[in-house]
Amino acid sequence: MTLINENYANLQSSYLFANIARKVAEFQKSHPDADIIRLGIGDVTRPLAPAVIEAMHKAVDEMGHEETFRGYGPEQGYEFLRQAVVDHDYKPLGINIDIDEVFISDGAKSDVGNIQELFSADNIIAITDPVYPVYLDSNVMGGRSGKFKGDRFENIVYLPTNAENNFSPEFPDRRVDIVYLCCPNNPTGTVLSRKRLKEWVDWCKANETVLMFDSAYEAFISSEDTVHSIYEIEGAREVAIEFRSFSKTAGFTGTRCAYTAVPKELTVNTADGQKQALNPMWNRRQCTKFNGVPYIIQRAAEAVYSEDGHRQTREAIAYYKENARIIREGLTAIGLTVFGGVDAPYIWLKVPAGMTSWDFFDLLLEKVNIVSTPGAGFGPCGEGYLRLTSFGSRENTLRAIERIKTLKF
Repeated sequence: MTLINENYANLQSSYLFANIARKVAEFQKSHPDADIIRLGIGDVTRPLAPAVIEAMHKAVDEMGHEETFRGYGPEQGYEFLRQAVVDHDYKPLGINIDIDEVFISDGAKSDVGNIQELFSADNIIAITDPVYPVYLDSNVMGGRSGKFKGDRFENIVYLPTNAENNFSPEFPDRRVDIVYLCCPNNPTGTVLSRKRLKEWVDWCKANETVLMFDSAYEAFISSEDTVHSIYEIEGAREVAIEFRSFSKTAGFTGTRCAYTAVPKELTVNTADGQKQALNPMWNRRQCTKFNGVPYIIQRAAEAVYSEDGHRQTREAIAYYKENARIIREGLTAIGLTVFGGVDAPYIWLKVPAGMTSWDFFDLLLEKVNIVSTPGAGFGPCGEGYLRLTSFGSRENTLRAIERIKTLKF
């Protein structure tokens, strides 16, 4: 008799963004003439940089000639891209990373979900609340959550982040084996200070806890009092796995390329008390289950680090950051309390008094035809907040703010 993985039955509702898509589709069906502005899902709208397109065209041409054709590539990524990552993302920060500690993949989301396969189902997980849903849901699928009771999973340790604690979570009040931090944060758009991240690294070392550090939005950082890589912090190589992405940095949401850094010093315990390095385990996992990112895409990602590619992708980031400023200042001007939008493409705002986050989502959709993301979809502490993204066009960003200004709260 074939049995299912019953952990899937513990997942709550459908994936957040699938729920939003369903609600928007239903609204559009009943209001076919509605001019909907989408500031919900964090998907980019600016085209790929010319240097990236040029590199892709060149790589496509190579695939058409016998002498330059490429078949299966290395599962860990081609050396040319891994070396570019080391030379441009780490060396300028004074960080020593070997290329065999860098693993190219098809997305940070994939890696964040897949990395949990390396760990026992008995491990205790800590997540910030609100949280990017993949951290939680992938561990529910892996059997670490226990049952859903009230508004939380019984075996997950939740670390509240809100305006009251300046969106900086306290340390867990009990033993945890793995903790997830995202900086710049999705969904709140805030960052943790360098000092606080040092405290987190020290805490993880003292408690033999693995730190999953999601740095997908690093390119948006403006503040000096934070880090561009967790490995800027002394001791982080012993405790932290870092996830990085080309999706928001270079507009690769539809092109798919990212990487994960797994230092060789990072070890975890076996059942008999031995130490096991995670780097060779992740390498084996990737070699077994992943055939690598296409050569054409990796050449495109390499072009991001060229002089022209860097300049052009930074121009796109500046465009989105200006959108974030417009949203942040526009909402503040009408009396809404707003967070984020400085070091990240996300604006996290308090909903008007007397409304839930889904109430405000519905209001924006139905009254001014704007798609947002309700904070409750990111966890219990997301209730009372709502996320907007700066990834729309400039025209739509300006139009959206003008529409919101017409509402009476």
